[in-house]
Amino acid sequence: MSLSTIDELFAATLQGDYDSDAPWEAVIELQRLGTREVLSTAVEWCDSTVLLKRARGADVLSQFGKTADHPSINYPDECFAALSGLVSTESEARPLCSAIYGFGHQGNAKAVHLVIGFCNHPNSEVRFATTFALGCFADLPDAAKALLQLSSDSDDDVRDWATFGLGVLGREDSPEIRDALAVRLNDTCNDAREEAMVGLAKRKDPRVISSLILALESLPVPDRAIEAASEMLGHQDGWDKELSGRDYAAALRKEFGT
Repeated sequence: MSLSTIDELFAATLQGDYDSDAPWEAVIELQRLGTREVLSTAVEWCDSTVLLKRARGADVLSQFGKTADHPSINYPDECFAALSGLVSTESEARPLCSAIYGFGHQGNAKAVHLVIGFCNHPNSEVRFATTFALGCFADLPDAAKALLQLSSDSDDDVRDWATFGLGVLGREDSPEIRDALAVRLNDTCNDAREEAMVGLAKRKDPRVISSLILALESLPVPDRAIEAASEMLGHQDGWDKELSGRDYAAALRKEFGT
């Protein structure tokens, strides 16, 4: 592809609202190309004086070269170095979020220590990006410890994703993790409560049973309640589509005497 066309794609990433489809289509196309020429411009943008350029440079690098047939990052060291440089100096939320999300997508565990410091950032969007990134490394002890903290964050989305990362994505098991998940059974956020059910059920913690039965006997029955019940009952093939929520609740009562 010609340099002029690449320049046009980069220019297109700056058009419209940040979350609009058109600029993201340009970002995805640049990621798909994954060439040295695209890399050079994206790295340059990460050091731009223009806020949106810094964000878009990080967006492009976050999944650089990744496709369905090519699941790894192109030029991983250069991409990681550019994002690392950005987060070390960035003060604006939008570019910071783009870089932190990028760390999660890139899968380099060195990112954990670079993003942990943002767990207490005053901007909830930055904390959410941090939670996403740490969830990608949920089985690393330092990431799990940070997710424990984030699972009690003041923001619903942050708590939800931290609970998902800690309890569902992660396989770590400890009294501290189980206790944190048990606290979320009473969360005001439905999603956080349901992720806590799945996380506790994966660990066969009986504290989930009462909350789980209540969810299974409600209407509509949450899919995650069925998932949790299947985990708790040890169904190897996942949930049985022919069973209702009440069927699962009855099976739990029979198995656990509740």
